[in-house]
Amino acid sequence: MVSLIIGAAVLALLIFRQVSVRPLREGHRVPLILTVVGIVEFSQYLRSHRGHPAAIASALGGSLVLAAVSGAARAPTVRIWTQDGTVMRQGTALTVLLWIVPAAMHLGYDKLAGGNAVGDVGASTMLLYYAVTFTVQRRVLHARARAH
Repeated sequence: MVSLIIGAAVLALLIFRQVSVRPLREGHRVPLILTVVGIVEFSQYLRSHRGHPAAIASALGGSLVLAAVSGAARAPTVRIWTQDGTVMRQGTALTVLLWIVPAAMHLGYDKLAGGNAVGDVGASTMLLYYAVTFTVQRRVLHARARAH
């Protein structure tokens, strides 16, 4: 339950940052923080859950593929432009929708992939999901900016 609350709070912060007009930066701080905290949460899940390892690995792997695909699909919905020599970016309403729907799919994917054998792996890997999707989106945005 705590992982789910943390995940929802992080999603709200990510969405807020997405729709704000901001410079497009190369920084890796946000994905690094999400990865480290996500690994801690997933480790705690693994210590307390005795599910089938193959089912858990399958659920995690499929969910991270979903994260990468959704990040790549979401990136073109972000507006980019140059202002005073700085590349700026701002997400749109579609960007917000493409954050929310795949995040919900991530939470449901563990049930589809492994049913009761994986427990709440989706909630425990939410921050890892965000790290992957955020990183892929940022990489696509940087590629678009270079082409722009």
